[in-house]
Order: sequence, then C-alpha cells, then structure tokens
Amino acid sequence: MTNQAKIFKKQSAKIASDLQHRKTINFNISKYDVAVQAGKLRFSDFELAKEITADIKNEVINRLPDLLIEFEENAKNNGIDVYWAEDANSLIEQIAEVLKDEETKMLVKSKSMVSEEVELNEHLEERGIESVETDLGEFIVQVAGEKPYHIVTPAMHKSKTDVAQLFNKHFGTDLNLSAEEMTDFVRHYLRNKFLTADVGITGGNFICAKEGAIAVTENEGNAFLSASMPKTHIVIVGIEKVIPSINDLAKMWPVLAAHGTGQQLTVYSNVFFGPKKINETDGPERMVVFLLDNKRSQLYSDPEIRQSLKCIRCGACLNYCPVYKNIGGYTYAATYSGPIGSVISPHFKDFGDYNHLSFASSLCGKCEEVCPVKIPLTKLLLYNRQQASKGSFVNKSMYSVLSDRKKMDLFSGSIKNLMKESFQHQLIGENKDLSDFSSKSFSKQYRKNKKS
Repeated sequence: MTNQAKIFKKQSAKIASDLQHRKTINFNISKYDVAVQAGKLRFSDFELAKEITADIKNEVINRLPDLLIEFEENAKNNGIDVYWAEDANSLIEQIAEVLKDEETKMLVKSKSMVSEEVELNEHLEERGIESVETDLGEFIVQVAGEKPYHIVTPAMHKSKTDVAQLFNKHFGTDLNLSAEEMTDFVRHYLRNKFLTADVGITGGNFICAKEGAIAVTENEGNAFLSASMPKTHIVIVGIEKVIPSINDLAKMWPVLAAHGTGQQLTVYSNVFFGPKKINETDGPERMVVFLLDNKRSQLYSDPEIRQSLKCIRCGACLNYCPVYKNIGGYTYAATYSGPIGSVISPHFKDFGDYNHLSFASSLCGKCEEVCPVKIPLTKLLLYNRQQASKGSFVNKSMYSVLSDRKKMDLFSGSIKNLMKESFQHQLIGENKDLSDFSSKSFSKQYRKNKKS
C-alpha cells in the first residue's frame, strides 16, 4: 500500500465517523437534491436532453484536435492572444510573463477548478502577486486557507456558524450576522478589489470553436466583473472544454444548470469574443486564453479513459455518491473528487500513488445514471482498477490461481484459509472478513458425488 493510500485510508475512517461533518454535508446536499429534482421536471423529456448533450461531447471527443485548431484560429482573428500550456509549470511561467508585462500587483479571479489544479494562487503569491477569489464559496475557503471542497460548491463543508466565526476572526464582523448580511459584507469588500485590479482571471465552461469565443456561466456575476472591469482578461481552460459552436450552448447550458444547481438556467451566462473593439466603450483592452493540456492528451490517447474528458463539471456524480457523502472532498487529496475525480485524478497525478482512488467506490452505478453526458463511470473505475492491478505480484498470483479451477484444487481448504487470513484485509479492508473455504472444493465434491 502506498503512502498516499495509507493517508487516504486513515483520513476516510476519521471523516466517516465525524457526525457533525456528516450532518453538515447531508443538510447541504439535501438542499441540492430538492432543487435538482425540481429542475429536471422543467424538461419535457429529460433523458432526451441528456442524449443530445452526450452526443455533442461525443463529437468533441472524436474531433478534439481539429476543434482546438479551429478555436485557436478564430480566437486570434477576434484579437485574442492564445497560448498552449503542456503542463502546470508551462502554464505558470507563461502567465507570469503576461502578468509581468502588465506590471500586475493584484488580480481578481473567478471560480476555476483548472486554476486549482495547477495551484495558481500559491504560485502567484510566491511572485508577490495578490490573487483574490471573488466567488463567495471560493472566497470563504481562501480566507480559511483551504482548498475547494466540491467542484461546484467549494464551501459545502461549512455551516453558517462556521462562516460567521471565520469572518469574525479575519475581519472582525459580528458573530450573529445573518447569511444575507455576511454576503453583503463580502460584496462590499470585493467591490473595491474589482475597481482596482490590474488583471481578471476566469475559467471557461465551454470554448466555442467556430466563433473563437469563451462561454462562462455563473450565479454571482463575479466572473463577468473579473472579465470586464480590469484592463486585461485572462482565461485558463482545459483543452477538453471545446465544443463545436455557440449554437450548442442552447443544449449544454440548461442541462448543466439542472444538474449543477437545479436551475432552469444559471443567472449569468456570458460569451466573450475578445477584447473591446475601437468603437466599444466597455471591456478589457487585452484578452489572453491559455489552453491547458496537463496530461489530458494522455487520457485522450487511451480509447477507454478518454471518455472521462466529456465531463462538464456539473458535480452531480459527487452529490449522489455514497462514498463522497461519507468521506468528504478533502479525503481524496486531489483537485477533482467524487466518482469523476476517482477516474481522472490518478491519471493527472502519479498513477502508482493515486490509483487507490479508483477503489473508493461502491460501484452502485448512481454516478453513471445521473451523468448528463453519459460517461460510463463505473466501467472506467473498473478499468483503472484493472490497470492498477497489473503490476501487483499478489494480484497477479491470485488472478492466476482464482481463474483456473485446476490450480484452485491443488490447495486444500485449510491452506486456502491460511492464505485468506494473510491477504483478506489487504483486499477488502479491516472491517470485513471473507467466508471460510470448505475443506473440499465444490468441483471435488461434484466429481465425487457424480462417480457415486
């Protein structure tokens, strides 16, 4: 067992037995469940809507290289600077150069999981640049010195009381502030940041190849302000976020909103076509897009695992996963948690150290059932497990024996039980025991009874 697996196992046991944590998570996810059920009812044929979004993403997977080249060409025609980043280090260095050109001291940043993936804030801080999270949930975890807990809801693990105590400690606000009053405090605090920031950074929910545009959907307006108020707008986006055309947004956005928050459509949905033109008053003077690979090409080169690149980061699989709801987001020790994280995180990180995440699933299939783009998550989890087992002497030996009846019959029941005692907890955990083997195998008993 790797060191990361040992940490995961220990942390899982700790969090799963934390009743207050479970209460907070179950309360917050229950609110999500109610909203999403109502959101699904707005569709006359919800399954057909999912089929359509899945078809769009299947087309993307089939045409990914061509769509990315098309986007780059059209984005440049719109006046956007486009950079390609092979990995996190390449991205950080290129962004640092842009920020140096802009003489950046402080920037505002909207919610972006891909920026968390490369630990952008930490790298900017090392360079003396203040990066301010402007999404309310992201702002809360940044103040707390934590990472996002959930793909969509970064502060899902915190109650209103937790946030009130956090703000009191860092800003001296009243402990008895209501949720609305705390939100109002953050709004006023961030407004000055928007007005004085040199640069704004956003992610992108989708990048539209035909139009060379970036589509961003959000609920607070902070991404729109980050993109439009500073003189430079930087976009960081994974290469898998490309879609053929802006026309596809009419199908993608409602399904994303329904799965992510239960809304008919997210409150603010904007498409950015580039910096402001000569005859325009508002908007940034410069727009820069970074297309991040960071091992996505490796996933794409594998015919099985490439299907994970269809993910639109709605978070539905997390909210329905019984494992995630018991061990929480931080236990995964990765940017992407839950079922989709268990599939892709081992590949984004060191597979040998993180393949234990692929076993962090009951394989109940609920994640696959709710996925809006029909990613075969259980199949991919099993695929990862298969890859993880290839290099294990114990697993190879057991497979060799267990898959061959003649080899199984070479050992008596007592020897099998000794072997079982040696390996069962390594295979299924310490809280379960495998049943004992009979003194004689079924095949031996069958042959004996058949002769008699």
